[in-house]
Amino acid sequence: MTPESHAPTGTDAPRTGPPPGCPAHGLGPGGLHRLHESEDLAALYEQLRQEHGPVAPVLLHDDVPMWIVLGHAENLHMVRSPTQFCRDSRIWTPLRDGLVKPDHPLMPHIAWQPIASHAEGDEHKRLRGAVQGAISTIDFRSLRRYINRSTQAIVNRFCEHGEADLVGQFAEHLPMAVMCEILGMPEEYNDRLVEAARDALKGTETAIASHSYVMDALSRLTTRRRAQPEEDLASYLITHPARLTDDEVREHLRLVLFAAYEATTNLLSNVLLTVLIDPRFRAQLNGGQMTVPEAVEQSLWNEPPFSTVFAYFAKQETELGGQRIRRGDGLLFAPLPANVDPRVRPDLKASMQGNRSHLAFGGGPHECPGQDIGRSIADVGVDALLLRLPDVELDCDEDELRWTASIASRHLVSLPVQFAPKPPQDVTQTPSHKAVPAQRADWQIGTTQPQPQPAPVAAQPQPQPAPVQPQPVPPAPQPTAEEPARRKGVWQRFLSWWRGY
Repeated sequence: MTPESHAPTGTDAPRTGPPPGCPAHGLGPGGLHRLHESEDLAALYEQLRQEHGPVAPVLLHDDVPMWIVLGHAENLHMVRSPTQFCRDSRIWTPLRDGLVKPDHPLMPHIAWQPIASHAEGDEHKRLRGAVQGAISTIDFRSLRRYINRSTQAIVNRFCEHGEADLVGQFAEHLPMAVMCEILGMPEEYNDRLVEAARDALKGTETAIASHSYVMDALSRLTTRRRAQPEEDLASYLITHPARLTDDEVREHLRLVLFAAYEATTNLLSNVLLTVLIDPRFRAQLNGGQMTVPEAVEQSLWNEPPFSTVFAYFAKQETELGGQRIRRGDGLLFAPLPANVDPRVRPDLKASMQGNRSHLAFGGGPHECPGQDIGRSIADVGVDALLLRLPDVELDCDEDELRWTASIASRHLVSLPVQFAPKPPQDVTQTPSHKAVPAQRADWQIGTTQPQPQPAPVAAQPQPQPAPVQPQPVPPAPQPTAEEPARRKGVWQRFLSWWRGY
């Protein structure tokens, strides 16, 4: 049975479905589940796994049929088999048959666009080669320093208050600040741009206007860099041998900005939440048994930034996960259920340290090319925040946290925290070489200490030094009196060389 075997309900047909809470709620023609009506997608995915196996038929908005790939191995096979599956929705049977209307809620995700993530063959190589080539020019050492400075600047905004919302005041700001720097428009970063990107991704009534605001900024950037290239990603896209047009440059800048922004915002929120609510997680970090990068990878297993990705399409009749897939069928790439596939994670409580085989960044020809940027933002951002606010704690009960969920992803609405107020830091101060404080006179590294001489009674500390009686023989050299004559230790010689003496 394939999803296409169930005729979708027409837009003119009255909807008389059962109310929420009814066992039949969320079911469409043929008893298939409507993903967009589920109140708990993670639970629904497990139910579908039990009923259908690693590949299950489901329905989208307007009862458009689709497959969802739940198995880890099946997802990998799909994304790594470009001869069988592609990202070009123009071959999608429901779309060709007119069953997917132009105003379908998921059209912005599914509609074909002239960008690398939807292209195939030589065109895909040309466009993706330009993106990868531009990303390969990033100096990640300098990038991590910029991420740290941006983190400090953002924390300065709320560190004196002793409380903050780490989603709205941190996780949604840091990725945008960093991406604006990478793209070459650091002057565009402000609260308005963050709000516009957030609004455009949420699909509110003002989403179109917000999207236009972001595209205007990217258009201005493209025009400036076409006239005068600099050392940034936009310039490298423009000057790449692939010879991208202004429209192609702008669209790929939009793709990089929005994808990196949303994914990294979710990743930052998820890692911070886990650190705050799971004492074992934080204890491992504080005890040195886990590093922040390892904590980030664990979060990518448990809560990938994107639950599903729209979409792949069958180029030929094939079989996947025991299901017959027809040419033109649509399939959802689903990292969330794939990462908890019992065949690869029989014990969900087990640590996944050192294991990067999760599907949070996809795989195959369309694997996320900017995943190292996202990892760097999360690694450095979380580490710098915890160093700056080591006593940060959740400022509400865990069950009071709210989420907004869609088929594509799950967003933490807010993450209220409290901490001891801290003074702001000067993020513009450059390192200085101030005078090193005087070292201990008896500090020795790498040299043999002289054998101590028997100390006379008079050498013991006394409130008033007693006069020393003259001796017939010369007195033995005292360590304190002869100390300056001894050869300097390694550390002292190094300091003398460093200071130019």
